Amino acid sequence: MNSNKDQYKVIGLMSGTSLDGLDIVYCHFEKKNDIWDFTILNTQSVDYDITFKEKLKNTVNLDAVSLLAFHNEYGSWLGNQVKKFILDHNLKVDFISSHGHTVFHQPKIGLTYQIGSGQHLANACECKVISDFRTNDVALGGQGAPLVPIGDQLLFNQYDFCLNLGGISNISFENKGKRIAYDISPANMLLNFICATIDKSYDNRGEIAKTGKLNLALLSALNNLEYYKQPFPKSLGYEWFLEKVIPIINVSEDSPQDLLHTAVHHIATQIADTIKKVTKKHATILITGGGAKNDFLIEILQQKLNELTTVIIPPENIIDFKEALVFGFMGVLKERNEVNCLQSVTGAKKDSSSGTIYYPS
Repeated sequence: MNSNKDQYKVIGLMSGTSLDGLDIVYCHFEKKNDIWDFTILNTQSVDYDITFKEKLKNTVNLDAVSLLAFHNEYGSWLGNQVKKFILDHNLKVDFISSHGHTVFHQPKIGLTYQIGSGQHLANACECKVISDFRTNDVALGGQGAPLVPIGDQLLFNQYDFCLNLGGISNISFENKGKRIAYDISPANMLLNFICATIDKSYDNRGEIAKTGKLNLALLSALNNLEYYKQPFPKSLGYEWFLEKVIPIINVSEDSPQDLLHTAVHHIATQIADTIKKVTKKHATILITGGGAKNDFLIEILQQKLNELTTVIIPPENIIDFKEALVFGFMGVLKERNEVNCLQSVTGAKKDSSSGTIYYPS
């Protein structure tokens, strides 16, 4: 372990549940006087083409052999993207830190599975790889999610709340000296699902949603989902969305505009309720992920929070690449054999230094 080293050059990889594509970030991490700092130097988003996106979306239905074969294929694909990125920018890299792409996330039965074989990735890009960050936490009885809060705690601790609006909305904050974090609700996963019915991949800045009207019956059905009554630690996966949310949307005969409008109100309501339960004082909230660019969603969220919270939208490279950045940082902590999964967040038996290291051969 490089425990004496305090500077790292890392590529972080993230593919989220909204299936937007692969986020690649090259960053430097440095520890000075026990405080971590980071610099984002190069970024790239690689869009999935339609065929590949459909293949990823369908992984949940594959038989075991086909899934394992695609796990290896996707790992090689990731490695090829990284190799090109390194050559294009002429980078020096200590290692690649990869989240992979989540197919199954059912911690109740001790299961979480991210495709993107670390060995195939390492062989394809000829670099050391650290991946598979969730399995160990689930093996320790945890949710294996969310994992980004370790980055919130050590890299973004100047904010009271860190909210990520990706496929799923999740939040992280300090409470009585412990980091607490959990998934709140579906976010872009829900909005993009509705957009797909009108042949759009997403609602740019929430402009379509803004033209719709509120469907109170639909809003009530969504807000009454059992998950919202459960205590944390808790986390959401695509299977839950398929089983619980899509049927509610599919039985509604409302227009896509009204569905989007109502979905935005639902997402904002769940987030605002979460924050109001936690704090009565004025707070700052850092918002990242694709949803931070949905002006209508941010506007409705701000309305529901009233003057309670100051919403901070950071520079675009942090909005888009914070998750990839933090998975890069989780690799650094694993490399140092330091804690990167927090018991207070996931509900595991203990904190752990999770991830598996692969060397190219």
